[in-house]
Amino acid sequence: MADTPRTLHIASWDDRFLAWLVDVLLVGAVLTGLGEIAGVFAVLTGSLSLTTPFAGLNGLALFVYWTALEGYQGQSAGKMVLNVAVTDERGDPIDYGTAAIESFGKAFLLPLDLVIGWLAYEKEGVRLFNKLSSTIVVETDEDADERPSGVEYVYPSDR
Repeated sequence: MADTPRTLHIASWDDRFLAWLVDVLLVGAVLTGLGEIAGVFAVLTGSLSLTTPFAGLNGLALFVYWTALEGYQGQSAGKMVLNVAVTDERGDPIDYGTAAIESFGKAFLLPLDLVIGWLAYEKEGVRLFNKLSSTIVVETDEDADERPSGVEYVYPSDR
């Protein structure tokens, strides 16, 4: 008996952009908060050099954030909100090394990563670093309002 082919729905560019935006705003808010704390401390101690390291951390922070979350569970906070996930080309989970390659482009080289992806892989809907890491971004079928098929819940009040 042959395996039934798996159907994967590639995430739209709109969903991917919105997930990216949620992540950038979230990480940016955390870095801004840390920068403000460092700034207050610098003013109180008379040393303004403490705020300098926070100025260039956005790319590095996003790289670590995406690598950690997508390597662990395939989804960043933005991807969870938009019900999309990063998988390998077969729809299976990725590891941290693969997540690092996939995340590098969007953290440090996003314009180039996108333009090359759009031009070279338009039909596939992938960025350059998706191609280099053999990953895709797919829609997840998780909906908070739906129960998994074939499962019946028995609540305490029903017993």
